[in-house]
Amino acid sequence: MQHRFFERTPARCIALFLIFTLSLSSFALPSFGAFAQDEKQDKKSEEREKEKAKKSQEEKAKSFYKRWIDEDVSWIITNEERKIFNSLKTDEEREQFIEGFWYRRDPDPDTDVNEYREEHYQRIAYANEHYTSGIPGWKTDRGRIYIMFGKPDEIESHPSGGSYDRPAWEGGGSTSTYPFEVWWYRYIEGVGSDVEIEFVDPTGSGEYHIARSPDEKDALLYTPNAGLTLSEQLGLTSKADRIAYGGLGGGGQTNQLFSQRAKDNPFEKLDLLYKLSRPPKVKFNDLKGIAESDLPKPSFDVLSAALNINLLRVTDTAVMTSFTVEMENQDLVYKDIGGLPQAAINIYAKITNVSGRRARMFEDVVTSSFTPEALAIGQQQKSTYNNIIVLPPGNYKIDLVVRDVNSGRTGVLRTGFTVPKYEEGKLSTSTLILASRIEPLNGRLLSGRFVLGSLKVIPNATAEFKQDQTLGIYMQVYNVGIDMATLRPSADIEYVISQKSKVVMRIKEDGKNGFSSINRQQMTLARLVPLKDFKPGFYDVQVTIKDNALNQTITTDKEVFQVK
Repeated sequence: MQHRFFERTPARCIALFLIFTLSLSSFALPSFGAFAQDEKQDKKSEEREKEKAKKSQEEKAKSFYKRWIDEDVSWIITNEERKIFNSLKTDEEREQFIEGFWYRRDPDPDTDVNEYREEHYQRIAYANEHYTSGIPGWKTDRGRIYIMFGKPDEIESHPSGGSYDRPAWEGGGSTSTYPFEVWWYRYIEGVGSDVEIEFVDPTGSGEYHIARSPDEKDALLYTPNAGLTLSEQLGLTSKADRIAYGGLGGGGQTNQLFSQRAKDNPFEKLDLLYKLSRPPKVKFNDLKGIAESDLPKPSFDVLSAALNINLLRVTDTAVMTSFTVEMENQDLVYKDIGGLPQAAINIYAKITNVSGRRARMFEDVVTSSFTPEALAIGQQQKSTYNNIIVLPPGNYKIDLVVRDVNSGRTGVLRTGFTVPKYEEGKLSTSTLILASRIEPLNGRLLSGRFVLGSLKVIPNATAEFKQDQTLGIYMQVYNVGIDMATLRPSADIEYVISQKSKVVMRIKEDGKNGFSSINRQQMTLARLVPLKDFKPGFYDVQVTIKDNALNQTITTDKEVFQVK
């Protein structure tokens, strides 16, 4: 018996161990499952928090941009700008738009501070401090006018109202008024001169509104036989007339005894209210905004234009830089102006140096007009604009915008160029100008567009010519040596026209063509080359000058032109 007892004990131990293990595993599995489930819940909760934080950031950004357009710039943003801003899809685009919005209004882009923006937010702070009533100061009429146009030149204030002697143009007589103010501006751009704005507070709450009629401040207007004008006292008119026409600035016979100021005319009042409701005029126009920024812009038809830059020496440190812009008349829209079809193109250009500072700018309007009979022929021609600016040597970039006033089509041209330094005593040349026309002035006024010395030179910006035209070639040569025997320059000058490296024409310059002047240290080379024998295609032209006195030779870069 004892032996059998000892035999069964290990089996029992094994059985007990298995039972214990199974029970332990059955306890552990639910615990592990609960742990895994908790981990999943934590992950979901973390994702929800991230999503919530992301949405919160988006809402903050959305509320910032909404507040910017609905509050910060509500009174100064144009309808066109508002439409563009509302069409933008990303925050990056909105940030770029905001940057460009202020840039367009910056009176001096070369400084680090945008004076316009600083002044604008100071005006908002002032309006909120001085004109707040039941609503924020910037929302009130006084706040709006102050933000848009700044501090008036004069303010006539009647904060408590009370007894008031009307001036003659309001009909004379005495009355009692609500609190009111009269703001006077000497001049507001886009509105006019001698601008008078009256604000009235009929509720006594401090919230003044713009009055459409001087009678709005009259506290006795609806009190019978009180606060009468002189005309009403004499029985010539009735107060009922003022009440009936009050909304239009006091109609009827209110001022029969006195002459009325022109600006008190009801229609002038309505016109003033309309002008005051428009955003202030952007002093730096749309073309500048397009030229000076890389912002998202509304889609518009592109106006094709060509830009040509030529450089001519003035002194060692000053170079005459000629900018020529050319457009096809057939791309322009002509409208009848005084019986003549006319097209108008706005041109704006900004020239900046390598540091990004503005070096120069110019803005102009080019018009093209023909008689109705000549319009069809005129539309086959080109319109050319030229502006000359003196620049010091250096590297520059020009941003140029052209816009057809009648169609709104716009073109943007951007290019870099180098203004060379002309060394004293060294043989050098200007750029080689390919011109559509060269003609002598013959004693006429030696100034104006396209005038170079005694010649009128109209560059061909596209370098495209027809076979029935002439190719104009113009350039200047500097620091030419003097032959001591003749006391005159001694130089061999040759024009070479080639096509695919094959010489088509060689022309020796002798100075006898009536255009060139080769008798001085600064030579002028000018020549017209008929193209009737040139087949359609691309050609290049260059000029070689051999100075026999200095024993130096200089050859210009090749300029390419096309014969059509």
